[in-house]
Amino acid sequence: MGQAPCDLCWFQRAFMFPLAIILGIAAFKSDRAVVPYGLALAAGGGLIALYHSLLYVGVIPAPIVPCTGGPSCSGESMAIGGVPLPLLSLAAFASILTLLLTFQRRLKS
Repeated sequence: MGQAPCDLCWFQRAFMFPLAIILGIAAFKSDRAVVPYGLALAAGGGLIALYHSLLYVGVIPAPIVPCTGGPSCSGESMAIGGVPLPLLSLAAFASILTLLLTFQRRLKS
């Protein structure tokens, strides 16, 4: 979107980018051993996304750093389909966690 991401957005990306790579390779190779690694990355990113979302909605009364000047993830222009980026990130990590847990349960059956 042409904007500099806040610190929390960077941390979430640090979890999401390797997750996309390892899950993509695992899907291509049908590697089922990747589930624990995917769960760890998705859980870590999900916790950061949850914290970020709580900051965004005001449950935690603190500023989002460095979202103090100019357009930021806390601005109205930083939404897709009317949903703010912090909440979209939380939904993405929650979806990945849910899918990996479902896949893991099917492997055990």
